[in-house]
Amino acid sequence: MKKSTMVAAALCTLWLGLTAVAWLSPSKTHSDTERRELQQFPELSGESVLSGEFMEGFESFTLDQFPLRDNFRTLKALFHYNLLGQRDNNGIYLSQGHAAQLDYPLNGASLDHALQVIGRIYERYLQDSRVFLSIVPDKGYYLAEPEGYPAMDYGALFEKMQKGMPYASYVNLTDCLTASDYYKTDTHWRQEKLIPAAQRLCDAMGAPGPMQQELRPVAAQRPFYGVYYGQAALPLEPDTLYTMESNLLSQCRVYNYETGSYGSVYDLSKLEGKDMYEVFLSGSVSLLTIENPQATTERELIIFRDSFGSSLAPLLVQGYKSVTLVDVRYISSQMLDRFLDFHGQDVLFLYSTLVLNNAFMLK
Repeated sequence: MKKSTMVAAALCTLWLGLTAVAWLSPSKTHSDTERRELQQFPELSGESVLSGEFMEGFESFTLDQFPLRDNFRTLKALFHYNLLGQRDNNGIYLSQGHAAQLDYPLNGASLDHALQVIGRIYERYLQDSRVFLSIVPDKGYYLAEPEGYPAMDYGALFEKMQKGMPYASYVNLTDCLTASDYYKTDTHWRQEKLIPAAQRLCDAMGAPGPMQQELRPVAAQRPFYGVYYGQAALPLEPDTLYTMESNLLSQCRVYNYETGSYGSVYDLSKLEGKDMYEVFLSGSVSLLTIENPQATTERELIIFRDSFGSSLAPLLVQGYKSVTLVDVRYISSQMLDRFLDFHGQDVLFLYSTLVLNNAFMLK
């Protein structure tokens, strides 16, 4: 009886302590591990109470502001992995020291949509351009099947995109990459590992490749916790983010059409922000142009891309007067001629399998 009383008292003390911390601690506005804004205390009014909005908001508020929330999320994930034998947590699995996302099955309707958008772009703007297609495999291409995890039919994806774009020359990158060329805690590939892929693309387009002897990796001053770190809620080791720097890249100017201003290839302010990967060309920008002051040619390159293109594009600058990056997730493809003069530039469609399999965001 005495033992049960002590257990009950301990649980009651713990509950009261957590409750006191929850109510007395200031609310957090952002979760670094989950990379999202946290719910704040909802507006209290007669209307919000009667409509049910207050209680919905209050429930989200208590969940988001719960004391030691990240610790409990990690404890839950370890319990599911180690005791229940679950092979993923929140759709994130571990393989060869990497966290990766389950992305299956292949979404044929999504590929059809991507081909429709790309086809409209080609018909409207690119009739006199040399067009290339390259697909970035997500790291599940290298990690899923060897470990027995379900994976999309990558071969079918590659084949359908090639057949749907007969006007484009296909550049295969799968044999230029391995799982180690991707961040362990993030979706993206590592820029310092992309020289072979960049060289493959430059060779296909007949342009000089990156000058390896001049490029030098520079490490960020703080560890990089990728998007999968928070989603997995597991105690993973962070990555180190490197940028590839050179005299050429330090002289390049980047025009941002959204802000109407010039910047640098690497936006170093992003290294102190929520997503350090945004150091590459300032992250999610709909339209920008890298200008090469050392160009010995008048050739220009346009890349229709997703976020993987941000870290690759600087390695393609050597052979072009300018490299323009277009992200039609954030700008309608029908508006492009308001900003760009299409006049026979080289054009590269560079999309990851993650975006192609979820392509309804393309406009």
